[in-house]
This record gives sequence, structure tokens and C-alpha cells, in this order.
Amino acid sequence: MLSANRPEIVALLLLALASPAFAQPADGDVADFYRGKSLTIVVGHEAGTGYDFFGRMLARHIAKHMPGNPAAVVQNMQGAGGTRAANWLYNVAPRDGTVVSVFAPETALKPIFGDPAASYDPVRFTWIGNMDESVATCTVSARFAITSLDELRTRATVFGATGVAAPTSKFAYALVNFIGAKIKVVQGYKGSNDLRIALNRGEIEGACGPSHSTLKTQWKDDIESGRIRVLVQFGLKPHPDLKGAAHIYDYAATEEQRAIFDVAFGPHVLGRPVIAPPAVPAEHAQILRTAFAAAMRNPELLSELERLGMVIAPSSGAEVEALVARFAAVPKHVIEKAVAGLHEKR
Repeated sequence: MLSANRPEIVALLLLALASPAFAQPADGDVADFYRGKSLTIVVGHEAGTGYDFFGRMLARHIAKHMPGNPAAVVQNMQGAGGTRAANWLYNVAPRDGTVVSVFAPETALKPIFGDPAASYDPVRFTWIGNMDESVATCTVSARFAITSLDELRTRATVFGATGVAAPTSKFAYALVNFIGAKIKVVQGYKGSNDLRIALNRGEIEGACGPSHSTLKTQWKDDIESGRIRVLVQFGLKPHPDLKGAAHIYDYAATEEQRAIFDVAFGPHVLGRPVIAPPAVPAEHAQILRTAFAAAMRNPELLSELERLGMVIAPSSGAEVEALVARFAAVPKHVIEKAVAGLHEKR
């Protein structure tokens, strides 16, 4: 069981993602199941986002490691920060192993945090793997000369966001509620790409949510040119690529606050999860997990990432499944405080 003890939570998060263990290949006639079929990869966010980038990268490589040589097709199903896709995956999608989805890890865990819009049980999903351990950030436009996180405690700013349920809103409200930032959150942007454009136009001063991998890909030119800069990072530990950004844990004054931060920001460690519906036949789930593991080691995929200056830290479906179960066991009072800090106070 996961307790409120902060070192234990951090150890579980990091150890669960560090092991190289992956599922072993399936045997027998089941290998013919995928022949003549397509594997549909449903991305729960708009085109041009980091989730879309990873979903399409997965599509280029996973099928070549699956028996029967199925085609891999990507579909975008954005809405409510990925909740539309998650509800569809759990309640409507075929449960035969021909559909997987990629959406925000916070979305996948919403029921654990009491979100009534989430009609699914994350523990029952079939977890195929995680493409990359993720570090979320908040960014600011260089147009407004914001140089430190502390400035947001005394200076009123406008941050853009997608929907109220999305990380783009939740991380902004976290700055308001946990450190006293004077941020007005303006929602309604379609995705991280629209937020990037709005930052460049000066429509908004800041935006939360983009992960380190998004900054290295879709936002690369803006970050390298200095048009957009990273103000704060939310990883369990500081990321070496983000040395100029504040670390949110530096603002936790007590051990209880650090435990709350673990719950509020820790799920983002699951970064780019690949998820199938519940009750997928075990042999088909094993094929998907094995193909996923092989794709993450594929030299062609790694070469693509190297050209972008990226290095991924994937983890297996079994590891992610165990981590989700541990989140589900977090004490209620810790979850309640974390959830309150991620939403606008009325």
C-alpha cells in the first residue's frame, strides 16, 4: 500500500519507471489474429501536440514488430483534455486488441482524483507501456520580460489554457493555490500548439502544461530562439535540460506539502502512456506489450529522436500497471488536498 510518506511515494514512482523489464513474445495461433487487420491509435488531443507526435511516432514503428503485419492508423479524438477519448476507450472501443490510445496521464487517472466526468476505472485499463517519463512545465512569452517564478506572486499575469480539466489549467491553478501566483487563467485554446501561437502573438503571457519532450520538438524553434522560455518545472527531481527553470519542490515548505506535490504532479511522470481498453484478451495484450517494447528499442525510432535532440525513458505495461495501482491506494486526505490545489477556488 502507498502511504502518505513522501520518500516512499517518490521511490515507488522512480523505481517503477526505472526497470527494463518488458513482456515476452506470444506464441501459437494467436499470432495470426492481426493479419489483414489495422491497429488504430487514438490520440486524445489535437494534431500538432506532443501526444500527437508520440502517437504518430508509435504508429510508424509498432506494427513492424507485430505478427501478421497489421497497418497502424492514427485518429485524433480531442476533447476535455483527453477525457472524451478515455471514456470512449473504456466504454465503446473494441476490446480485441485492435485499438490503443495515447492521452494525458492526468486524464487516465482522473477517477482516482474524483473527477465525475471520467466514466472509467484506470486500474482496469490494459496498460501497454509508457513511451517517455515526462516533466511538465509552465512557460512565458519573452514579450513580457518575466524572469522568475517569484515575480508571479506580485505581478498579475494572464495564462492561456485549453479546458478546465486539462493539465494546461491544472498546473496554472497549482501555481495560484500552492505558491500564491497572481494568474488569471483564460481557457478555450484547442491545444498546446494554439497556446504556443498565442504566446508568440502576445495574446497571453504564459502557458502551463507543455512537457520537456514537447519543448524539444514542436516548440523547439521558439525555445531555442528565446521567444518562449521555461519558468518552472514539475518533475520529481530537477531535469538537467531545464537548469534555468525553478523547481516546484523548492516551494514546498513542509513534508506534507511535498507529499501533496507528489500526488498533484507525480502522475505526469507517466508522460506518454499507451493504453488499451479493459478486458483485452491476455494473448493480444501480450503481443501489444511485446511490440511496444521492441518499438521503443528500434534503431530507426531512436535515430528519429536523436535528430531532434531527444532521449526517451520508456517503461513496460506491467510497470505502469503497478504504478497506477499504487496511485489508486494513496490516502484520501492527501488526494483531496492535491485535487483542491489543481482547481480554481470558488
